[in-house]
Amino acid sequence: MKIFTLILSLITSGLARKKHPPQPQTWELSSDSEFTCPDYSYYAYQKHPPFSSGKYQLPYQRPTPACRKFNVSEVEDTISEMKQIVKDPDLFRLFENCFPNTLDTAIAWKGVAAKGHEDREQLTFITTGDIPALWLRDSANQLLSYLSLLRPSSSPSSLASLYRGLINLQARYILSSPHCNAFHAPPESGIPPSPPPETTDYVHPTPDPSTVFECKYELDSLASFLLLSASYHSATNDTLFFSRSHSWVRAVDLILNITTALQAGTYHEDGSVAFSPYQFQRSTSTASETLGNAGAGNPVRNGTGMVRSAFRPSDDACLFQLFVPGNMMFAVGLERVAEGIIGRVEGGGGGGGGEKSERGRKMREMARGVRRGVERFGRAEHWIHGRVYAYEVDGFGGHVLMDDANIPSLLSAPLFGYVDRDDPIYQNTRRFVLSRENPYYMVGPLLNGTGGPHVGPGMAWPMSLIVQIMTSDDDAEIVNCLRQILSSTDGLGLIHESISSKSASIWTRQWFSWTNGLFGQMMLDLRDRKPHLLELSYQ
Repeated sequence: MKIFTLILSLITSGLARKKHPPQPQTWELSSDSEFTCPDYSYYAYQKHPPFSSGKYQLPYQRPTPACRKFNVSEVEDTISEMKQIVKDPDLFRLFENCFPNTLDTAIAWKGVAAKGHEDREQLTFITTGDIPALWLRDSANQLLSYLSLLRPSSSPSSLASLYRGLINLQARYILSSPHCNAFHAPPESGIPPSPPPETTDYVHPTPDPSTVFECKYELDSLASFLLLSASYHSATNDTLFFSRSHSWVRAVDLILNITTALQAGTYHEDGSVAFSPYQFQRSTSTASETLGNAGAGNPVRNGTGMVRSAFRPSDDACLFQLFVPGNMMFAVGLERVAEGIIGRVEGGGGGGGGEKSERGRKMREMARGVRRGVERFGRAEHWIHGRVYAYEVDGFGGHVLMDDANIPSLLSAPLFGYVDRDDPIYQNTRRFVLSRENPYYMVGPLLNGTGGPHVGPGMAWPMSLIVQIMTSDDDAEIVNCLRQILSSTDGLGLIHESISSKSASIWTRQWFSWTNGLFGQMMLDLRDRKPHLLELSYQ
């Protein structure tokens, strides 16, 4: 069964994100040291002592201190503090393994830009884990797991420095290939480009292959860059960083330009077909890996105010390109950047400057249009749950009623600030998502949670249960989700990408940093909202 699990994990992960099997590698700690660190792709498959004292006997999966990629004292202090708060030994061990996972394993390189680049800016390259490339969405969320610990600091060894480096590098990538989602390490790192997916893609506009790992246009990738920037600014009030960065401002302007072009529909007013600003075709037998209509996707109505997205945050092709959760997140990103950053960089340091500047005015106007479009075109009537948000729409009346585990999802809308969790339409949507009426809600003796076509029916994603916890005030619901998550690691003590709802020994991706960090973020949220639940036994 373990051999089957390993094969299934590699195959299904490869189909999902074109992952190549991990290649053995080591990293020398110094030129005069013979000690090398194991490849975490293999290390995460093994169970390392000491084991927790609970019934699951979860292993200790952190690399040795010498092999951790980046140390943040606030994170280590938080782990020590949580040891006194979390009474269940298995639940604490899972937090201890998961919360620092991005810092321990996925900060592949941190440095400064080469000479000739703007101010020798800081750069941070973060992989998803077992895939040696940076996804705009994933890397942003990986750092946002530590947002509650983020403080102003000019130190290059600080969490704030990691944020600045990632924002700078994402701005560079967006300026280079704004429709793309995943990228190679920058040349300054000395890390050779990872093998690209074994596919033949036609992409318009043509991306730079020396920079781009994969070029699937996902609206939420751009929204994630905006929210990462806004979150850094709100935690640090570091306006100077943004006012000095011409590349960041140019990236914001480019995002406005390309998303404005993607608000247009498929047809002109005279009925002629408009040229699609983004096109993607892949030679594949998997329908979710390519777009129909010669790469333009299914037709979209003009004038909805919403922005098209060719792919979902799962990297699967959209059926209808007005992707509702992505538009929700994009509207919030525009609003927060316009008010929080542009409002201060261009408004003389006070709030509201985003209205006074032309750039801020455009951002707020677009955000209002996107919100109007979501509320007018992004809802549908469900025969049981009433008025709900659809997952995707086309503006002609076509809609997809489902949810996917990947954030942004309909379930996660309150987490990124689009809607209050008590909103009646959201509550209807939440009940729909967490029911068998959602075609991708998996039910079984092990896990009950949302999955998606990324891996396929029968595979629930722990990410969805984590989001369910973070959007719930019901103690019984939260406890039930925590018990399910604890039972589903196959004894490895890490959060997987997806798990069979029937068996803990069938799963994909042994090393997925985003979900590990999200689990840690959820535990800190419970510490603040529901501390009594961390005092319970989950044995």
